[in-house]
Amino acid sequence: MITSLVKVDSVVSTGASSGTDHRIAVKRLKSWSNKAEKEFAVEVEVLARVRHKSLLSLRGYCAEGQERLIVYDYMQNLSLHSHLHGQHAAECHLGWERRMNIAIDSAEGIAYLHHHAIPHIIHRDVKASNVLLDANFQARVADFGFAKLIPDGATHVTTKVKGTLGYLAPEYAMLGKAKESCDVYSFGVLLLELASGKKPVEKINPTTKLTITEWALPLTREQKFKEMADPKLGDSFAEAEVKRMVLVGLACTQTKPEQRPVMSEVVEMLKGESAEKFSILENDDLFKPQQTTSSVQGTSGPCSSDAITEEKESKEDTIEEATDSSETVPSAR
Repeated sequence: MITSLVKVDSVVSTGASSGTDHRIAVKRLKSWSNKAEKEFAVEVEVLARVRHKSLLSLRGYCAEGQERLIVYDYMQNLSLHSHLHGQHAAECHLGWERRMNIAIDSAEGIAYLHHHAIPHIIHRDVKASNVLLDANFQARVADFGFAKLIPDGATHVTTKVKGTLGYLAPEYAMLGKAKESCDVYSFGVLLLELASGKKPVEKINPTTKLTITEWALPLTREQKFKEMADPKLGDSFAEAEVKRMVLVGLACTQTKPEQRPVMSEVVEMLKGESAEKFSILENDDLFKPQQTTSSVQGTSGPCSSDAITEEKESKEDTIEEATDSSETVPSAR
């Protein structure tokens, strides 16, 4: 039984399990619609299938009339976004060791979805606000409302484009073809965020936006890793680990999906378990100094579209652009 549930028209309320001190979070649909019903059904279906220490666990759900509730463990330290860019950003709770652990925890959770869940699962909305932090700052990947289950033998699914400005893989934004490499791209952006404290997209003047990858790549080619570290860290970071996180992040955000590592390789490189793979990455042509003839121009193509919204505190800031959709969404039971 759930007690202390605040019956308001909000996304998440908190309470406690009856007879225990165990705190819970309850996600409630703001309003019923076919779209919301599908997202609810997908999230319940996915959460019921997966069990991993780095994925937010399902504690229960309610589907009665037009009421839709999902019950999770309460994450005391809220989201990674809140600590990097939101209400807790000025408090500097994220030292370098915590950032590395958050990166590894999150990578392991996504790797589980891609390689071990049956069928394999694409999250489709990997971003800082969907990485939640418990009382010990252990990361849990959350919010599976946009997730897609990959049928056996399928290389991708064609679907509506959903996501957040700055995190969308270019091939997914343009063609609506979702595959594991789209999550890899989004996770690469997340790694660059963790290392630098910068947002995925920042305005450099009233008409131009600069993505975090456009900012990071030139500095990486000049080996300026100290300059790339979040200023809030001061000098309390290991430059070699900043370099590792940045190089892996940029490898994940390469334009061609076939050039990106898979998530199991990302985990190995972040943990320092594969010196050979990381050495190959360090010497990749992507990171060699290049002559430039013009200044950075900022974003172009699909990521500058007015249809894609910026990441903010609100969970409303996602895009839904109609493309061919051939999937059926499982219903909640």
